[in-house]
Amino acid sequence: MGDTTFRGWPHHLPDPISEATCVVDERGVLTGWSLGAQNLLGHRAEDVVGRPVAELFAPGGPGPPRFEAHTAAGGGPAVLRHRDGHDVRTVLWAQPWSPGDGRPHWLLQATSEEAVRRQDIGRALLDGLGLASPIAMSVYDDQYRCLMQNAALRRLSGVPDEERLGLTLSETVSQVDTSGMEATQHQVLRQGVAVADVEVRGRVPSDPDRERVWSNSVFPLKDRSGEVFAVCHAVLDITERHRARERLAVLNDASARIGSTLDLLHTAQELADVAVPRLADFACVDLIDSVFEGEEPPTGAVTSERVFRRAAHRSIAPGTPEAVADVEDVDVHASAPDSPFARALATGASVLESVNGQDPVPGWLADDPKRAEGIKRWGIHSWMVVPVRARGSTLGVAVFVRRQRTDPFEQDDLLLADEIVARAAVCIDNARRYTRERGTALALQRSLLPQRLPAQAAVEARSRYLPAGSRLGVGGDWFDVIPLSGARVALVVGDVVGHGMKAAVTMGRLRTAVRTLADLDLPPDELLAHVDDQVRRLVDEQAAEGQESGDATGAAAGPPPEPAIDAWAFGATCVYAVYDPITRHLTFARAGHPPPAVVTPGGRAEFLDSANGPPLGVGGLPFEATGVQLPDHSLLVLYTDGLVESRDHDIDAGLDRLRHALDDDCRDLSLDAVCDTVVSRLIPGHPSDDVALLVARTRALSDDHCAVWDLPAEPAVVSRARAHVARQLSRWQLGHLLDTTQVVVTELLTNAIVHARGPIQLRLVRNQSLICEVSDSSAAAPHLRRAGRMDEGGRGLFLIAQLSRRWGTRYSGDRKTIWAEQPLNGPRR
Repeated sequence: MGDTTFRGWPHHLPDPISEATCVVDERGVLTGWSLGAQNLLGHRAEDVVGRPVAELFAPGGPGPPRFEAHTAAGGGPAVLRHRDGHDVRTVLWAQPWSPGDGRPHWLLQATSEEAVRRQDIGRALLDGLGLASPIAMSVYDDQYRCLMQNAALRRLSGVPDEERLGLTLSETVSQVDTSGMEATQHQVLRQGVAVADVEVRGRVPSDPDRERVWSNSVFPLKDRSGEVFAVCHAVLDITERHRARERLAVLNDASARIGSTLDLLHTAQELADVAVPRLADFACVDLIDSVFEGEEPPTGAVTSERVFRRAAHRSIAPGTPEAVADVEDVDVHASAPDSPFARALATGASVLESVNGQDPVPGWLADDPKRAEGIKRWGIHSWMVVPVRARGSTLGVAVFVRRQRTDPFEQDDLLLADEIVARAAVCIDNARRYTRERGTALALQRSLLPQRLPAQAAVEARSRYLPAGSRLGVGGDWFDVIPLSGARVALVVGDVVGHGMKAAVTMGRLRTAVRTLADLDLPPDELLAHVDDQVRRLVDEQAAEGQESGDATGAAAGPPPEPAIDAWAFGATCVYAVYDPITRHLTFARAGHPPPAVVTPGGRAEFLDSANGPPLGVGGLPFEATGVQLPDHSLLVLYTDGLVESRDHDIDAGLDRLRHALDDDCRDLSLDAVCDTVVSRLIPGHPSDDVALLVARTRALSDDHCAVWDLPAEPAVVSRARAHVARQLSRWQLGHLLDTTQVVVTELLTNAIVHARGPIQLRLVRNQSLICEVSDSSAAAPHLRRAGRMDEGGRGLFLIAQLSRRWGTRYSGDRKTIWAEQPLNGPRR
C-alpha cells in the first residue's frame, strides 16, 4: 500500500464531531449544515441551506441516491462536488430523523474515502497485532502492570491472561531476570523514546529445559494530548538466529587461530581453545601415538585398542579437573564396541550422545571406571566424539562435553564441531609432516584455505571473512574467484545491505548472477550494468506485486508485508576485476564500492583511482571500467567497507590505516600472513560490520607460453596456420594434440574467413590447458547447430564442441574472439 495510507496515522483519524453532517427534509432540501460539511465541500451554511441536496452531487455521475440505501452500518459510496469544482469521493451514511415538527427528515453524514480507509486499516491493524501477528506483544501501564497480551505472547510464554493481566513483569516471569526490562519500561515511560532490540535470555514454561534468546523492544503509547500513559513490549524469539551467529563466530575464530604454527601440540591446543567455552565446557584432543613421531597415520577403520596420547585439553574450570590424562600421556579409550569412541573410529563419522534415563553413566563405560567416575562427579550429560581425519587417514579423536551448560548438544553443534575439527585436522597433519620432513609453512597455508585455486595460473588468492557482532546476525558480504577464458581470472567482492537470513540469501543470488554473467565474458562495466538491471527489475517486480496485493485485499488488508528477499539487493555494492596474465592488464569497475588497493614489487601501496558507479539497483549513472598494467607478483587487495569503516573513524581514516598496514607489514609476507596482518591491524576486536577480504598476487604468463599470428582473411592462410600450429606444438612438446588442434584451428579460421572481415589473429596459449583463439572484426555470434545430410556447412562448431573441453565467444571493442580449450593430456574421449 502507498505511503499516503499511513501519513499522519493514527494522530489524524477522522473526529466524529467534525465530520460532514447535514439535514435534508422530505423534499430533498437542505435544512442544516455543519462546520465539518463546510470543511469537506467548501460551502458555507448560508450558501447551501434551502437549496436542493442534489446540487451537491457531482454532475455527470449518478444522481442523489435513495437515502434508504445508505442506512446500513457501512453506508455507501457517493461522489460529491466541492465548491471549487473538483470531485470528492466519500462514504455516505443516512438516518431518518424527526426534528419535532412532525415532518420526516434525513440526517446525512459524509466522510472521505481516504479517512474511512484509514479507520478500517487502524481497526484491522489492531486486530492483526492482537490475533495474527507472529511478534509477541504486551502493554503495561504507568504502574508497570500488564494491560493486555496478544496471542503470540501467550503461545511463546505459555502464560495465560489470568496469570499475567494486572501483574508486573517480575510477578509474572520467574525464569528470566526482568530487572533490566523493568528499568527499560521506566526509561521509556519517563523519556517517551523507544528502546529497540534488547537481547534477553531465559526459559519459559512452554519450553523449560532450553535456554532461549529474545529480542525485546519497548516503545511508548501516548494519549491525544501527547502524554505517555503506557508502554508496549515487542518480543521476537531469536534463539536459532543467535545460535547460528555464535556458531559462525566460532568457525571464523577457528580459521584465524588454528594453525598459527607448525607445532603439533600447539595446533591441537588451538582447537581445544576455540571450542571452550563457546561450544563446549570441556574439550580434549587425543592423537594416535605414531602421529607424535611424524609417522604416517593408519588408513581405513581404526580400533579403540590402538594407543592414543593426549595432545591438548581445555576446561571452563581452572586446572581441567575433568581430564583423565595429562598432555602427552596415554589415554585408554573405552573398548566396548558400542562406545561412541569405537563407533567414530570405525566409521569415520562423528557421534553425538546425551544421558538418557536416571543412570548418568552409560553402559559402555563399564570397562572405563576412571572416565565413568568423572561423568558422575562433574555431571557430564552430553558429548560429541569427532574423528580427526585428514587426507583419508585418521589421526585421532576430538571430544567435546557439556556439564555446566544444561542444554545438550544438537545436530547443528555437531556440524560445527565437524567443520572446525576438519580444519584443525589438516593443520595437525601438516605439523606431523613438518616434524618428519621439516616442510615449510606453505603446506599449512594451502591446506587451511579451500578458497585457493590450485589449477589457476593467473593469480594466487587467499581470503578472510569476519561476521559482525552477535547482535546483527548473518550479513551479506561475499567474495569470489572465477576462472575465465584465455587464462584470465575474475576477482569479485560485494556487500549486501543489512543483516540476517534475507541478506545472506540475497548475497547468494547476487553471487550466482555474477558468476552466470562472468561465463559470458562480459567486460566489468557491462557485467555490473547487467547485474544492476536485474536488481532493479527484481525490486520493481516486488513493488508491483505488493501494490497488486494491496489493491486485491482492499482497505482491511492490514500493514504492508515485509520486503521480499529480492528487494534486499537494492543498494548492494560490488567491485568486479578481470586480470589477464598474458597482457598483465587489470580491468575493473565499481558499483558504490571502495577502491581496490595494489602493492607492486618494490613499490608502495596505493588505491586504484577510478569512477565509482552507484550501488546496484540505484541507477542514474553508467558504470565505467578502468584499466591498469600490473607488474608480475603485484599484490591486489579487494575488501568490503567493514574493513575500513567503523563507529570510531570514517572511511578515509580507514583507507589510510589499510595503506599503512600494506606498506609496513605486508610487502614480503605470504598471502595468509597478509590477510592475518591486515585483519589484526584494522580489526583489533569484534567488527561492527561484516568484513570480507580477498588478497591476490598476480602471476603473469611468460612469452614462451603464448604464440600469436596475424593472418589475412584468405582461404590460403589455413594451410599456413596449420604449419604454424604444428611447429609450435612441437616446441611445447604437445605433439599428441596436433591432430585435434589442427582441426580446431582449421574450423575456427574457416568460419572467420567466410563470415567475418579481416584482419584475423590466431593465438595459442599453453596454460593448464591448450587454448586456441581466433579473433576477427565481425560482431556476429556463432552458434552450434546440427547440419543436415545434404548441407555443405554447419559442422564446424559441432566438431569444435566435440574435440574441446570448453569453447565460447568473447567481445572486446570491435573485435570478436572464438576460443576453445583442450586438456594437455590429450583430446576428450
